Amino acid sequence: MRFDAVPMPSSVRARPRDPRGYPVPAITPWEDGQPQFALTDYRRQADCANGRLCSVCNTLMPRGPVWRVVGATESAAIAEALAAGRPYRNLAPTMEGPGHRACMLYASMVCPYLARPNARRGFSAAQPDELTAHVVRGAARGGTGAVVGFGDYEYAVTSTQVLFRFLDVVEFLPHEDAASHLPELEAELAAQPR
Repeated sequence: MRFDAVPMPSSVRARPRDPRGYPVPAITPWEDGQPQFALTDYRRQADCANGRLCSVCNTLMPRGPVWRVVGATESAAIAEALAAGRPYRNLAPTMEGPGHRACMLYASMVCPYLARPNARRGFSAAQPDELTAHVVRGAARGGTGAVVGFGDYEYAVTSTQVLFRFLDVVEFLPHEDAASHLPELEAELAAQPR
């Protein structure tokens, strides 16, 4: 599905765009006037965490559930826990921040890496470490991803990273191809006040 065919949340519509028309997420760094989509800006991420701002649209997330898009490994772990009737809590921190439900549904469909299992990363992470070593040039997302709602999150802002942990799964929307979330996104946007 073409990114410009995906209905856009109004808060995302207000974001700056790259030359192709892609909206630039709040946490994306800029270099020489160009967004660096494969990277995360430390200061922007810290501002979002400290202000409880969506990492996509940079607007306030009200108290209550938050969402994020997860890859194949975490999606499989959540599915297994839910199928067994067990709670899921990943104690390993992630650098990927939360957002609004509509923003994460939208991001899952528009970001080529998040949308399809055969999509590959275009850039490696700057200074990979134990949290980012898997983010390498050419790495395929693989498997089933998911948009996941969590009851809340914890975060820590260190001198070099912003780390998140997510608590209590409240919604699990797995996908092979994120275009399957189109009805959910359309319903979410229709329910929002105009």
